[in-house]
Amino acid sequence: MFCVRKSMSGRNYSPGVLIGNWNEDVYLEEELLKDFLHKREKGELLIQKSERLKDNLYKKEHLSISKDGFVHFGDTVLLVNPDDNTSAGRDPTTSGDLSLAVNPEEEEIHRSQKLVAPCGVSAVRSVTPIGRNAFRILSIEGEAMGEPLRFGQNFGLGATGGFPDQMLYLMSDHKTFMNMTKKSHTQSAFMTDELTYLASWQAIFLDPQFRLEYEGFPVPANTKILIVHSYTNQGLAIHRDFYVRTYFGKEYEVNCHTYLDTHKAEKDMNHWVMVTGNPSSDATTMFDRPNPPSEETRIQNAELQDAT
Repeated sequence: MFCVRKSMSGRNYSPGVLIGNWNEDVYLEEELLKDFLHKREKGELLIQKSERLKDNLYKKEHLSISKDGFVHFGDTVLLVNPDDNTSAGRDPTTSGDLSLAVNPEEEEIHRSQKLVAPCGVSAVRSVTPIGRNAFRILSIEGEAMGEPLRFGQNFGLGATGGFPDQMLYLMSDHKTFMNMTKKSHTQSAFMTDELTYLASWQAIFLDPQFRLEYEGFPVPANTKILIVHSYTNQGLAIHRDFYVRTYFGKEYEVNCHTYLDTHKAEKDMNHWVMVTGNPSSDATTMFDRPNPPSEETRIQNAELQDAT
């Protein structure tokens, strides 16, 4: 049984009767459907753009292989903040090795098909090379690609995000009320599309007692160093006590601030490793290789073999 509606004029209408601008509504729905199908065919839907961007950000990257054990201009590396198990009182949830990664805004992920400057950075719980966390060592002062990077020498850090036709550069500037990190309220670090002096960095030897002696020496790969901003003289750091909410989940805040202990030495927040590829396996990095046995362990193993 169906309901009968009564109009102002007293006429009765059944649900099958079309009332109002029904013809315009039908045409509008048809146009919306045609527009949707056309955009889907061309790959222009927001969800399609978002998926393509995420596919590039998570695309596997191949790191450069260091034949001489040093880092060179043009190398593609991971920037890893290694876990320091000796830190007392550390929350277990903050343990593990972290890598620096680009962190685009959610609006840009849905709207664009590439990284858009300015773009944030964060630290992720992964040391697997992908588009997000693979960085290239760039020349600032005209050095040739392939030359070794040296302690105290200016260089740039660029990331493509998995897009070979673009490059963004890690930069920082003095802290201001409008330009500082949200959680630690320190000097911020982010990505830009201009390779200027604000995007210039230096590798510093870890031990402060031998820094002058190592000035000008090649930077070894897969070894702890400091990465210092050339303009502000502040160290690139990961603050494991502060999380940031990103489109990719909960990640760690990255800032540009030098943290010193009671001995005036940089804390593990400022420690970095430029990780290169594993020459014996394309699927792993040098960070995944087991450490060689110490001299004491080798002597003990030799004694056991002689005893047997």
